Amino acid sequence: MAYSFNTIAELGPLVRYHRKRAGLSRANLAEVSGVGQTVIYELEHGKETVQFDVIRKLFDVLNLQMQVDGPLVKAYQDETEGQNEQEG
Repeated sequence: MAYSFNTIAELGPLVRYHRKRAGLSRANLAEVSGVGQTVIYELEHGKETVQFDVIRKLFDVLNLQMQVDGPLVKAYQDETEGQNEQEG
């Protein structure tokens, strides 16, 4: 099942939910993900300046995935796949 979001403020509650369901405190999540407790708090509370790499690290630990979808995604995949085959 997919969850759509447009802002960090919409993403924060999802991260908090998964952290709590995993039985992790912010300190535990910080330790296993390699990010600071403060940035976890900021993400969970919607701070818009959280870096993408931090979100990626947290998603890895929480077993979450990000996906991109749109009308041109398939065309992009087809074009870049052809380019990669030509380079290989």
